[in-house]
Amino acid sequence: MNPPAPQAPDSVNPQKRRTGLNRMVHALGYSFEGLRAGWKETAFRQEVIAALVLLPLAFWLGQGWEQVALLAGSVVLLMIVELLNTGIETAIDRIGPEWHDLSKRAKDMGSAAVLLALLLCAGIWAAALWHRFAG
Repeated sequence: MNPPAPQAPDSVNPQKRRTGLNRMVHALGYSFEGLRAGWKETAFRQEVIAALVLLPLAFWLGQGWEQVALLAGSVVLLMIVELLNTGIETAIDRIGPEWHDLSKRAKDMGSAAVLLALLLCAGIWAAALWHRFAG
């Protein structure tokens, strides 16, 4: 008797077999689940609350669509990087709670990415404010 054939990797995740609109609908649902999971993180909640103020303010402060896009884009980019950092931290925590140099390095680099995104966002907003009121 022949041994059973190994299962294809896509048999583990039904999303891999979906195509077209069905795949897109399910992917959108997973994205909303990710946003819902991100909402449980304090830093992401703070950034969303700041975005509720900053995104409309970008349309008032920006002089032209380029400035509005930079202002709003820097805020959205910060939230994206925060979600990616949270994903890294979650994956590392799933591996195990014990301290490991590589786990620390991954978490530190995720944190550094958030810091750089925050500095970029602050710099863009400071330049726009300077240009609008002092320039």
